[in-house]
Amino acid sequence: MELEARRLWHGATRLVVRPGSTQEVAAVVRTCAEAGLPIVPQGGNTGLVGGAVPPIDGRNIVLALGRMNRIREIDPVNFTMTAEAGCILAQLQQAAAETDRLFPLSLGAEGSCQIGGNLSTNAGGIAVLRYGNTRELTLGLEVVLPDGRVWDGLRGLRKDNTGYDLKQLFIGGEGTLGIITAATLKLFPKPREVEVAFLGLARVEDVMALFARAPPPPIS
Repeated sequence: MELEARRLWHGATRLVVRPGSTQEVAAVVRTCAEAGLPIVPQGGNTGLVGGAVPPIDGRNIVLALGRMNRIREIDPVNFTMTAEAGCILAQLQQAAAETDRLFPLSLGAEGSCQIGGNLSTNAGGIAVLRYGNTRELTLGLEVVLPDGRVWDGLRGLRKDNTGYDLKQLFIGGEGTLGIITAATLKLFPKPREVEVAFLGLARVEDVMALFARAPPPPIS
């Protein structure tokens, strides 16, 4: 049986597959497509809405991406990082920091959630007002499509007007249109100082006025 952390969602599966490469993911998806067998992609399994829990009938496989955990490239000059879907978010933050860069996505489960799940749910996190959702932090994707073909959309370009922006179909799609296997992510200058202030405001309108005065994020 598969359980999520709060034990609100229950399911069953006959098989958990743990591929170690994009080619292995593609082979699994191709085989399941031919057999008509549903696939439930699973990352760090930290979600609270049951999206990574398989159906209760057990007629499915769980495809867990935790072994796909390589950082393929960090380009500090271009402010980009290309990482596989099974990378733990906190490890990406640390790898960026070691090159004097910042990957700003941050949330409570960052020590165990995986970037593939962050992408598939378009996670926001505690820095969303300054840096945006995961969608705004993504430049390119590599995706295994439902028939097992691999779409290579890994790009590090800020200005890319070459047709449809297909990556947007998969970000927030929760694996329904394809399984994200890697992503090229935006990095930012690492802050030299961090200061915290507690402000007491009387009205919501005052909060919005304060946000309007906050500086924009640095350009990367």
